[in-house]
Amino acid sequence: MAEPGLNTPAGSADARTAFTERHLRRNIIVQLCHGMFGQTGFRLINAPTFLPVYLFALSGSEMLVGLARSLQALGQVLTPVLGASLIGHRPKMLRVTLWAGALMRLQILCIALSGLWLGHTAAGLWAIIFFMTMMGFFQGLQGVMLNSLRAKVIPVKRRGFVTGWRNFLAGGSTAGLSYFAGGYFIDNNILGDGYASLFLLAFLVTSLGLVALAFSKEPASDQVRKRENVAQSFRALPQLLADNPLFARFFIVRALGSFGRMAMPFYILFAGTRMEISGAMLGVLTTIWMLTGTASNLVWGNLADRHGYRIVMIITLSLWILAHMVLLYSSDIAGVMLFFLVVGTATGGFQQAGQNLVLELGAEQDIPLRVAVSNMAVNAIGTIGPLLGGMIAWWLGHAAIFWVCIALQLVALVVMAGWIPEPRHLQTD
Repeated sequence: MAEPGLNTPAGSADARTAFTERHLRRNIIVQLCHGMFGQTGFRLINAPTFLPVYLFALSGSEMLVGLARSLQALGQVLTPVLGASLIGHRPKMLRVTLWAGALMRLQILCIALSGLWLGHTAAGLWAIIFFMTMMGFFQGLQGVMLNSLRAKVIPVKRRGFVTGWRNFLAGGSTAGLSYFAGGYFIDNNILGDGYASLFLLAFLVTSLGLVALAFSKEPASDQVRKRENVAQSFRALPQLLADNPLFARFFIVRALGSFGRMAMPFYILFAGTRMEISGAMLGVLTTIWMLTGTASNLVWGNLADRHGYRIVMIITLSLWILAHMVLLYSSDIAGVMLFFLVVGTATGGFQQAGQNLVLELGAEQDIPLRVAVSNMAVNAIGTIGPLLGGMIAWWLGHAAIFWVCIALQLVALVVMAGWIPEPRHLQTD
């Protein structure tokens, strides 16, 4: 019998499991292709190098750099719950996921065209900030939908493999493009605006990922939630946290750990106060960040399949704290390179662990809501973080941003290590 508040579509769990196993190879290939192309484009946009430097060149203001990233994250704060309400009642979610993905990619195209058509003007700057905000809006939807879809088509003991290789392939291709972009697109000012032409390339590449996702074979869910509007989904969140204290603690850990995002737009700006950084060096630093995240994601995925994502979260939080310390005491380009190596290793694994742990901490039919509330917290931090970081940099200097991040991430590490057991062990006890 279905649990209260649930709908039970035709079809059994056994039939769904058989369907998933039958199409597993195809869905793994689809996930890998989607990750390789889709993440490549979005990493070029979200890298802590190209867009922050471009925005600073347009505005000359660290506050505006922080504001732009904050508005991008603001678009993601409320839309995870909207995403959950759009898919929570659907036995299949692929079609609506593709529509949200197409609208998100359209914003990257508009960012590129704003730079190419409006140039280094106030109108161009504010157009880019607007489309960054809209991109965040659709990113909030996509985060819930893609994670929920992956939970349906990839069994839990294969998710580490799939996530690790998705990130590996995306990181490798992004690293090559980053080096090429820094050394060629930007320094040679391709199409009259090297940064805008880079963002146009990002749009084209990430669109290939959406095409790949369309080939997914999705089973119909045997249990779904009743159809809820956004207000009803919001009202369900406190009860979700109250009924699932393990997830509630993880919610706190992921939120506090994500305060590291507050510092990300300022890493390269802080380094620039200590040394001259050319377009080619931007490409090199972005490549280091990508390659280390790429290689380590295979390690994190393999470790997670063997021992679970809890240990991955603990290690990567520790590395992120260490990375901030490295940057604080770096005075030459070698130190900055070491920083980007460590932070690339840490942030990729932290993101991988956060996205996958949330899928394991509770009932399957609540996955969209759990993903929504967890992403909402991360995105709320992403909203206030860069703006707060800009204010801290203005008043106290860049170093103060990193000390605040260290303190908050230390709290997250203590909670994760002391109060959250490995969920897979709980399932087998």
